Amino acid sequence: MNKSRSSKRKIKRIIKFAAAALLAVVLVCGIFVGITVWETNRGEYKAPNSFEVPDSALEYDGKKYDLKENVETILVMGLDKYEQAEDDTYSNNMQADFLMLLIIDNDAQKCTALHINRDTITSMNVLGVAGDKVDVVSKQIALAHTYGNGKEISCRNTAEAVSNLLLGIEIDYYLSVTMEAVEVYNDFVGGVEVTVLDDFKGIDDTLVKGETVTLMGEHALHYVRSRYGLEDSSNNHRMERQKQYLKALYDKTQWALNNDSDFIVNAASKLTPYIVSNCSGNKLQSVMEKIADYELTEIRDLEGESVKGESFMEFYPDGKSVEETVISLFYTPRD
Repeated sequence: MNKSRSSKRKIKRIIKFAAAALLAVVLVCGIFVGITVWETNRGEYKAPNSFEVPDSALEYDGKKYDLKENVETILVMGLDKYEQAEDDTYSNNMQADFLMLLIIDNDAQKCTALHINRDTITSMNVLGVAGDKVDVVSKQIALAHTYGNGKEISCRNTAEAVSNLLLGIEIDYYLSVTMEAVEVYNDFVGGVEVTVLDDFKGIDDTLVKGETVTLMGEHALHYVRSRYGLEDSSNNHRMERQKQYLKALYDKTQWALNNDSDFIVNAASKLTPYIVSNCSGNKLQSVMEKIADYELTEIRDLEGESVKGESFMEFYPDGKSVEETVISLFYTPRD
């Protein structure tokens, strides 16, 4: 009898850890999706050639490094829709406007988040009607998801684009969340409190710069997705609001977990229809348990330059920043 009760308590504990981690990965890192409307560029920029696989050992700035062997990656995508898909490609009407890569270092028992600017220009595959690669183009990385079936194939194509950006680093798992989940979860936790960083006059007059407000419903969307019409319309500045919101949402989620015994079950039932992932149930639970127990070190960004293209914003990552980020997250210095 005691053994049975102990087993049940262990199962409940595992479920709690897994669910809490799922909330941390999906809801906290990917919940505020729908960042912007359809944006694309058809310029002549050529992205640097990427490696098919990362080097297992390399030398950088006079030092030698070895590729870490016990690292897992999860790409979290927030999806938004644009009005019309291209007729001559195997395409869909959803772009990955929010991209965050979680790097899980199992040896160090740490998790680092890399926030990827959706305007980042990089190489990506164009897919034909059968889902096979027919061309390679350089566009904003958010558009990689528009090639494919809008689900698994599009997610894989986006993961490959992220791999191209990060010099061939393999993306193990992906997890996408659609825009409809934003208001659902934001309101489910009772809203998110932030101090407004920008002047939203004419866009959302409830958001006054410098005031502390509790974001509810569409106001949360306005706060994390708006940039046109603001004094600073760059995606870099919007990403600062996103990180602020993410931190506040994480804190609100933690509070809810500690104060509502039914929170996990209710949240999961509401959000499952909005998620696509290549993780099996057992694998996802295993990864989630790790993240629940590991230290979340920081949220990082790639350095670079945002410029106005012929029609839309473009972010050109600094090559040195990419190299140093890849080395610091995925390599270890040789003794």
